[in-house]
Amino acid sequence: MSDTNSFNQAIIDEFRANEGKVGGGFAGVPVVLLSTKGAKSGKTRVNPLAGQPQDDGTIYVFASAAGSPKHPDWYHNLVANPEVEVELGADKYTATATPVTGAKRDEIYNRQKEAVAAFADYEQKTARLIPVVALTRKGG
Repeated sequence: MSDTNSFNQAIIDEFRANEGKVGGGFAGVPVVLLSTKGAKSGKTRVNPLAGQPQDDGTIYVFASAAGSPKHPDWYHNLVANPEVEVELGADKYTATATPVTGAKRDEIYNRQKEAVAAFADYEQKTARLIPVVALTRKGG
């Protein structure tokens, strides 16, 4: 397992053991577990992500990859297969993932930078526009 996979697995394990609460760099940040289907492999992959839950149940997540020059694999997977599984706290459900664009994307990302300063750093590290994705619960 790579260091990233080990790091992610530790967060996933902590999340599931504590009904969505995690410590370390994610302490106090709303965290969601996003399960995507591999675009090429078809395998399910789980990634812990900082989320921005909304009153209507939508959750926004950010394909920052910590400022990497490339989008994270999970982003490519959900573009290819937009039906995803979301875990928020003890709740697990199917959702549809939809990239957010334009002024709405900018507004949501700016809110995330205010809430979690690291997202401003990620934006500074990369020339790419960091995608924002809306996760909308299926079936109400």
